[in-house]
Amino acid sequence: MLGAACAISIPSSLTLAQAGVPHSEAQGAVLKSQHSIDLSLAEAVALGLRRNYSIRSLKLQRVREKFELRLVDNMFNPKLKLTGTYTFARGSSDRSRASDLTPSVSVLGEYGTSLDLSWNQQLNATKNSGDLSREGLGLTLTQPLLRGAGKEVTTAPLRLAKLTEQVNQLNVQASVSQTIYEIIAAYRTLMKSQSQVTLATEALKRAVALLEVNQLLIVAGRVAQFDVIQIEADIATQELAVEEAKNQLQASRLQLLKLLALDLATPVLASDTLHVTPLEIDQGTALQMAQAKQPQYLATLLQSEQAAINLLVAQDRARWDVSWVAGVNQQRDQHSINGSSRAWDSYTGLKLEIPIGDMSIRQGQVNARSMLEQQQLLQEEARIDLQRQTTDAVRGLNTLWRQLGISQRVMDLSRRKLAIEHDKLNAGRSSNFQIISFEADLRAAEDADLSAQISYLDARAQLDLLLGVMLENWEISLERF
Repeated sequence: MLGAACAISIPSSLTLAQAGVPHSEAQGAVLKSQHSIDLSLAEAVALGLRRNYSIRSLKLQRVREKFELRLVDNMFNPKLKLTGTYTFARGSSDRSRASDLTPSVSVLGEYGTSLDLSWNQQLNATKNSGDLSREGLGLTLTQPLLRGAGKEVTTAPLRLAKLTEQVNQLNVQASVSQTIYEIIAAYRTLMKSQSQVTLATEALKRAVALLEVNQLLIVAGRVAQFDVIQIEADIATQELAVEEAKNQLQASRLQLLKLLALDLATPVLASDTLHVTPLEIDQGTALQMAQAKQPQYLATLLQSEQAAINLLVAQDRARWDVSWVAGVNQQRDQHSINGSSRAWDSYTGLKLEIPIGDMSIRQGQVNARSMLEQQQLLQEEARIDLQRQTTDAVRGLNTLWRQLGISQRVMDLSRRKLAIEHDKLNAGRSSNFQIISFEADLRAAEDADLSAQISYLDARAQLDLLLGVMLENWEISLERF
């Protein structure tokens, strides 16, 4: 288990060509052939990254989220605006045509300073009164002194947006990891179903072989005819088990195909073999890893930071609006009859706005403060819950490993017990009932061992998901998100 990754790409070890799936849709018909397609777990994960509906939908969601961050990033860039009008007027004494063009630019500084610059040009042409041309330049500077003043308040929306983007990235990591886990679990369920079909078929073969032996004994006069009835009943039971295993196999295959967004008629088979090795990890190491990499826990910490910024903004809204305002205007007129003139003026002063009786401001503070305190409680709860989950996961994994060892011993002993009983039957010292009973014990032991192997592998995948290292262990990055 290594460090967390930060982007989504399919590594070379998970190529689609290895999965037997061509890139082009025209070649996709290969998947629909009537021949079984062997699919490894690595290939299934690669297909899931490319085709899974949840992951594809997540990519579309990220387009919106990235544009929202881009929008907030633009808050300190100059804002340009162009306004224009053109009118034609007719009256009883005169007719006129007028045009007005006003380009303007506004800039917001990191300390709340706003600068507005505009230029206005007016043209008014009349039939009887002459033509008037007017153009002017205006500059206004506003610096908040209380509400909205300071870098902490002015940059709050940008910091909130960046924290939101970090939360979104963590949510992407959690969602992709969850999808990968679902694909892994579905693949191993398919492996289990395939093995159950094999075990049920082998048990049926052994029952049929026992029947054949008894038929020879009947011919030899050593066994009565009615003694084979219980064997035939056992064969029927084994046939029923085979049919049930085949039905479960089809259900498992459909579940995996749905997660991979493949045609449900695709005849895939899990080609991996079960290989279980112990994972050595202690509870302290697991907890430290989860606290450093688990996406949901890290998102909770970021949400506490967001709540603190929201409280800062709410407290700022309760202040008086005191601003220093300064500006300068210049205007030049050109009249076809009266000649030209030029004028300018400048001003400076203070603007004061005092909210009185506005309960919504107080409400904003109360909500922000309570949300911050609530988020701190959630953070503490998340820390304790993460500790509980990692402790349970590590302890449960160790328990499953011990259970796996026990189930393998039970299976080995059941096979030896059945083999000895067959030898005793051949020597006339046992009965069909005893053989059938021991056969049932072996069948149960095989099922238990298979379930123990799958359960241990699934618990390891769940631990990877809990510790936040699922993507890292599969060498998956999230660059495309």
